[in-house]
Amino acid sequence: MSIKYPFSETPAAGELFAVAKDVFWLRMPLPFQLDHVNLWLLRDGEGWCIVDTGFPDDDVRATWQQILRKLDGPVTRLVVTHFHPDHLGLADWLLAETGASLWMSSGEFLTAHAVWHEVGGHGARFMVEQFRQHGLAQDKLDKFAQRGSGYRKAVPGLPTHYQRLKAGDSLMINGQRWDVLIGYGHAPEHLALHCPGQKLFISGDMLLPRISTNISVFAATPEADALAWYLASLTEMAEQLPADTLVLPSHGRPFTGVHARVAELVAHHAERLCALEKACAGAPLPAADLLDALFGRTLDTHQTMFAMGEAIAHLNHLTQRGRLLRHTDAAGIIRYSCPNPSGATH
Repeated sequence: MSIKYPFSETPAAGELFAVAKDVFWLRMPLPFQLDHVNLWLLRDGEGWCIVDTGFPDDDVRATWQQILRKLDGPVTRLVVTHFHPDHLGLADWLLAETGASLWMSSGEFLTAHAVWHEVGGHGARFMVEQFRQHGLAQDKLDKFAQRGSGYRKAVPGLPTHYQRLKAGDSLMINGQRWDVLIGYGHAPEHLALHCPGQKLFISGDMLLPRISTNISVFAATPEADALAWYLASLTEMAEQLPADTLVLPSHGRPFTGVHARVAELVAHHAERLCALEKACAGAPLPAADLLDALFGRTLDTHQTMFAMGEAIAHLNHLTQRGRLLRHTDAAGIIRYSCPNPSGATH
C-alpha cells in the first residue's frame, strides 16, 4: 500500500480538525526550521485527553487557552510521547491550567529531569566533551559551551509526578482501547498509541511521513547502537499495524501506507551507512569530518548538534557490525576507517 495523505489541508491556529470520530488534530508553531508540531485531542466521555503539549511560547499558550475555552468538558489526562521540548515543554503549565494528570513512560519522565538538571551524563558540558572526542573544531565547541543547556530554556518547568505507562499497557479513552507501543533510538522510551478499533496510530516522532527522525547517540551512552534500536522497534511497531492504519505523526500530515514508509526509512538509513563507509575508505576520519558525507549541506549550530549525534549513531552501528574500524589517538580523538583498504563493500 503506497503512502497517501487523506487530508489536503492543515489546521489553522486554534482549530480542532477532526481526523476520526472524537479525535482532533491541533497544529502549533515551532521556532525552528521544522516549523510546526502536531498535537492530538481525544474526547474521553465527558472530558478530554491531550497527547503532547507544544513548545513553551506565549503564542502557543494563548492558542491553548483559546482551545480550552472551546471544550465542553474538563481535560482529565495529558499523555506525553517523549521528553523533547515540543512534546513536554508545556506539560507543567497545561497541568496547572487544566488539573489533568500526566501519563508517560518512566524513561522519558526521568530523562527529562536528568537533562533539565544536567546530571548523569546529560547537559552541555558532557555534550561538548563528546563532540571534542569526535573531532569537532574548537570554535564550534566554544559555541556549544557558550550556548549552555538549551533544554532548561525550552522547558520552563517539569512536573514532579506522573502515571507510568509501559509497553503492553492500554488506555481506555472514550470506550476505545489505545495500546501503548514503546520505541527506542529517537528517545529513551518513546511512547506511541495504537487504537485497533479505529485503525489509528499516534506515532509521535517514531514515524514521520516526509523527514527521517533524528537518531542520536548521547554522551551518557557513548557506545549505544541507537540506529539498531530505532530500526528494530520501528519494524516491530509496523508489524502490529494494519496496512490501512491512519498514522498521526508529530510533524507533517496524517498518512496511510505505514509499511511503505517504514521500508523507505530502512532503505534511507542503509544508503546513509554505505555513504559513510565510502567516505571512510581512505585515511581515518572523525565524525565531525563526515557530516558532509551524511548530510551534504551547510549546518547551523542547532543543526550541528543533531547532526553530530546522528553521525555518531551511524558510525557506532557500522563499527559494531565490523563494517568500520574505530581508532582513538593519544589526544583522545576518535576516528573511523574501512577495514577493506580498497573501500566499502556494502
